[in-house]
Amino acid sequence: MATRILLVDDHPIVRAGLRAIIETRGFAVVGEASTGEEALEMASELHPDVVLCDLRLGDGMDGVDTTAALRRMPDAPAVVILTTFDHDAQIIRAIEAGAAGYLLKDVDNDTIVAAITDAAAGAMVLTPGGDARVIAALRAPRVTLTDREREVLLVVDEGAGNKQIAARLFISESTVKTHVVHLLEKLGVASRAAAASEARRLGLL
Repeated sequence: MATRILLVDDHPIVRAGLRAIIETRGFAVVGEASTGEEALEMASELHPDVVLCDLRLGDGMDGVDTTAALRRMPDAPAVVILTTFDHDAQIIRAIEAGAAGYLLKDVDNDTIVAAITDAAAGAMVLTPGGDARVIAALRAPRVTLTDREREVLLVVDEGAGNKQIAARLFISESTVKTHVVHLLEKLGVASRAAAASEARRLGLL
């Protein structure tokens, strides 16, 4: 019986392209979802063997959250992240959530087909050259933020000052200053703008 595939991407043209590639190679595309929430509903009904899922899915659940939820399901499908976002931190988060691996969208058709076959067989799937990057990222010190630090950072990224942040989050300005100091220390930067930039690079924003 053909391997059953669920496509999860918020761009219809991407899903159409993947469907064309996959179906000509003898796989069965059993469904297409544009959001993580749709993916969970369809997976529970259609029981795919492999889910190809983007990291960024617009509003709502992202690819990491979707992966984690899919992997908690009975008879959980293998999940392969297929993305244009080449951020080590996000990729590691997806693997930690249970993804069988990841591919960048610029890989050739044969690589996608081989990845589906390998993932369905229970093997790890990594984009060409990705094994060394994943190992390096796993060995590197991890930057972890508290929920409040992340909230402050999101408002900092909007260009807000301490007073605006305090009003937005219903905390004192002195508390905001403390969180900002901790953010600069954790991210190893000297300015608020640099903190936001480094957080984006690490996939924290």
